[in-house]
Amino acid sequence: MHRGKGMKFVGDSRVKANDRKPNIPKDYSEYPGKTEAFYPNFLLREWMVGAVFLVGFLILTAAHPSPLERVADPTDTAYIPLPDWYFLFLYQLLKYTYASGPYNIIGALVIPGLAFGALLLAPFIDRGPERRPGKRPLATGFMLLAVASVIYLTWESVVTHDWEAAAKQGEIVAEVEIDTESEGYQIYSGQACITCHGTDMQGGPGAPAIVDTGLTADEIIEIINNGRGAMPAGQFQGSDEDKQKLAEFIESLIAE
Repeated sequence: MHRGKGMKFVGDSRVKANDRKPNIPKDYSEYPGKTEAFYPNFLLREWMVGAVFLVGFLILTAAHPSPLERVADPTDTAYIPLPDWYFLFLYQLLKYTYASGPYNIIGALVIPGLAFGALLLAPFIDRGPERRPGKRPLATGFMLLAVASVIYLTWESVVTHDWEAAAKQGEIVAEVEIDTESEGYQIYSGQACITCHGTDMQGGPGAPAIVDTGLTADEIIEIINNGRGAMPAGQFQGSDEDKQKLAEFIESLIAE
């Protein structure tokens, strides 16, 4: 007898497999330790890991609650909002000359639109089969440029922002009832004071709140005359009588 060269199997896709049972998981005993059934083994493990992270997140939230600011006031023109950290790069972009003011549409829509459009088109421009980044220059270049731009703009936004002033402007302070019809408030609103300290007198970037200060009228007049901190002297434009009334009005603003 002559030894054969082997045996060949021929399959026909038109022949239906009568013994197929889709609802019964396959037998993985032939591959021990290499694979397992998705349900319930793998799915149960994923649920357990997810539950551990969820409980840890809840504990962290309870131990370190999110910081709250005072109630939003749409009439406070001195308040400078700050977006969350993942939008800081766009926030920084809007600070530049040709992306803000009259060119705001360029910084808000045109530049981000071109950047994200380039990232979306990258897979269609570079359709090579290579998987190594070095052999896909267009896709790699677009991605590196995008990552570098986001990191740089985010960093610039963080280092140039006045975090101390931002913390003060959102600080929860004791509420004081302000009589906006009083003579003292009318003098206040007619001076440059309202520009920095706000319509609610709660302060703004670089300017402290002037309610419930604990200062006497004479001390307030001294600050008005000589200035303090970022507040220069000689800002009050009015008579000494108006200055006295303004100082007495600020002195009377005491939290209940």
